[in-house]
Amino acid sequence: MKKIVAVGLSGLLITALSGGPAGAWSHSGSYGSASGGGGSWSASGNRGGSASGGGGSWSGSGYRGGSASGGEGSRSASGAYGGSASHTRGEGTTATGAYGGTATHATGSGQTTASNQYGSATHTAGQGTTATNQYGDTATHATGSGTTTVTNPYGGSATHYAGEGTTATTAYGTTAYHASGAYYPPPPAAYYPYHPPTTVNYYGSSCGNCGGWSTAGAAAAGAMVGMAVGASAASANTAAATSSAYTAGVAAGSATTGAATTTAYNAGVAAGSATTASAYAAGAAAGSAVGPASYMMGGIYPTLPAGCISPKVQGGTYYLCGNTWFQPSSGANGVSYKVVPTP
Repeated sequence: MKKIVAVGLSGLLITALSGGPAGAWSHSGSYGSASGGGGSWSASGNRGGSASGGGGSWSGSGYRGGSASGGEGSRSASGAYGGSASHTRGEGTTATGAYGGTATHATGSGQTTASNQYGSATHTAGQGTTATNQYGDTATHATGSGTTTVTNPYGGSATHYAGEGTTATTAYGTTAYHASGAYYPPPPAAYYPYHPPTTVNYYGSSCGNCGGWSTAGAAAAGAMVGMAVGASAASANTAAATSSAYTAGVAAGSATTGAATTTAYNAGVAAGSATTASAYAAGAAAGSAVGPASYMMGGIYPTLPAGCISPKVQGGTYYLCGNTWFQPSSGANGVSYKVVPTP
């Protein structure tokens, strides 16, 4: 009786199992889900990628946009940034980059070729690699030789020997050699003799009312030095004689004040002694020899003549030397004095 019950239960189990789904399955987790059955399957990732297959073929896509598929001995893929590759069983593989470069390998050939807009290269298994660039230069490396040779369209060449060095020959036959690991000191630096700096008419950005120097200005400066020497010599005895002599020297340059010049001169001679007269004569002669007896309007001078006064006009500082007005200007080289109109 027990045997009959056992046999009956076994038959029920067989019938129940044979009537259910044939190998169906599914799974899900925090990283995605997958399911399959009836010879097909599919899966999806938590970031959006997916894959599926069945009947000997398959396909998939990445969450960034790349995709791949295959079946019946062939497969292909494309990247999210534009590259692609395909492989056919018994034939070979071809790949294309996003920027136009390509690579090809023929099954059984042992050879892979790559090319882009800058040139091409071919590698043959057991033999070596040859590359050519867009300018016609060629480089060759033989497998196991340890040497690489480069040639250009002009006849020059260079060969590198692993662990030894490099030898180069120009189109004109000149040869150069560099040993691997050898130290070649750099050539000595060129020697340039020292020239001290020279500054001409430099006043810097802070120079106020300078007006710049010119040929006429330089001549006026020389005249100013001469007049200063003459005036200083004349003032060696008395201030009164100095003032009179200077005034006479200025007035002597004016064609319209001849009479006043004579009177002022006579007054200067009378005011001093014979020594004073001699000093005046020496000063006048020195001033005439070195520069003019008048100052150019707008001219800039490094010093003032003797006997000047410094009146304040509308809050500004001026110097009145005889009948000539000067205005001080501060610059990089100190204080200079510019001839200005009567304020």
